Amino acid sequence: MRTTLDLPEALLVEAMEITQTKTKTSVIILALEELVRKAKISELKQYKGKIDLNINLDELRNRNP
Repeated sequence: MRTTLDLPEALLVEAMEITQTKTKTSVIILALEELVRKAKISELKQYKGKIDLNINLDELRNRNP
C-alpha cells in the first residue's frame, strides 16, 4: 500500500542507523512490527498469575519419571 507520510528526517535517519536498515520502508515496517509485538506481549501480561498451567515437562517429553 502506498502512503504519503511527513516524518522527521533526523528521527528516520537515527532509526535507520540503530536498526542497520538501508531503506526508509524497511525501518518503518520494522517499527510497526515491533509495535505490534509489544502490544501483544502487553496483552499477555494481563494473564500473569491467573492461569494455572500445572505442566509436567517429563510427561510432555514422553519420559517416565
